[in-house]
Parts: sequence; structure tokens; C-alpha cells
Amino acid sequence: MILVIGTFRLPPENWAAALPMAQRVVEATCAEDGCIAYSYAQDLFDPGLIHVSEKWRDRAALTAHFQSAHMQTWMAERAALNLSDRNIRVFESDEGVAV
Repeated sequence: MILVIGTFRLPPENWAAALPMAQRVVEATCAEDGCIAYSYAQDLFDPGLIHVSEKWRDRAALTAHFQSAHMQTWMAERAALNLSDRNIRVFESDEGVAV
């Protein structure tokens, strides 16, 4: 399993514009083959901080995700939203390990 965990900053004044874009990409991504989970969440105490959490079956599924049309659209759309401080990490995990 591949885990993608991280954060980025979105100016709070751009949240309303970002929400429908983010919803489209989340819904389309969750329908992708190999996507186990995919979400964005606004931090409770820091409104400009967005948490990213993804689970993928394998690296091939994640690679296909980045090549998808909806991801290409999201990357173009988010350029106008002034996202900053992206800190995203990719981890490989053994599914049998519980923490």
C-alpha cells in the first residue's frame, strides 16, 4: 500500500473558490482503480492549513492518478488559488502492520 500524507496552505479568502474544484478532484479520484482513500481537510485551528491523506493499492495506481485528466485539471486550477508551502510525503506500508 502507498500512503500520501501532507499539508499545503490555501489563503482562507480562496476557500470558497477552491471548494468545488477540490470536490471534483476528490470525487473523481475516489472512483479511480487502486484508490483506497483520498481526502483533504481544513485544519480546525489554522484555517489556511489543508491536510492531505491518500491510500493507494500500489505505486502504479498512484502514477496513473497523476496522469488522469481530472488531476491535470486540478493542477491547472489550483495555480490560481495561491497554494503554498506544499509538504507532501509518500510512504510504502505493509498492510499487515497495525499501529
